[in-house]
Amino acid sequence: MQQLKQYYQDSIIPALKKEFSIDTVYAVPQLRKIVINVGITQPVDPKARRKVAENVVEQIKVISGQQPQITTAKKSIAGFKLRAGDPLGVMVTLRGQFMWDFLQKLLSVALPRVKDFRGVSAKAFDHQGNFSLGIDEQIIFPEINYDQIDTVRGLQINFVTTTKDDAQAYKLLELLGMPFEKEEGR
Repeated sequence: MQQLKQYYQDSIIPALKKEFSIDTVYAVPQLRKIVINVGITQPVDPKARRKVAENVVEQIKVISGQQPQITTAKKSIAGFKLRAGDPLGVMVTLRGQFMWDFLQKLLSVALPRVKDFRGVSAKAFDHQGNFSLGIDEQIIFPEINYDQIDTVRGLQINFVTTTKDDAQAYKLLELLGMPFEKEEGR
């Protein structure tokens, strides 16, 4: 699955250099990493939550191709019935070939499976050149076995770029194939 990375090197880099008048290849915006995060709020019991977290780890491992880690609470918060060390979520950071493979799978297989899909919102940039995408159901990925999940969960996918300009990051993701919603003004 070297196709998307090769397309970036052969077509997208020259297009971005021309559009933004960039002299050197090293100044061209790049996708640095993709971070996938799943929050776990239920159940309240820490032992049951740990079991749920391990189930989610297996799902994210299948989706991403890398071993995710369980994130835990740093402090106890009585109002949330939370103790330090209780699992809060699962995350994985993808770089290199894992990142390109996941992005290609997301754009060509998973997003087209979303029901009533009209594109992703272009308003999810953080003014630092990074983009966040929320997915409501992990079952849009074909590797997920529907019989082995306990409940449908959402996940957050963050695209971290090397640029600090949202316009350059938008153009980079658009050229990579991110299906943004059509808006007036863009």
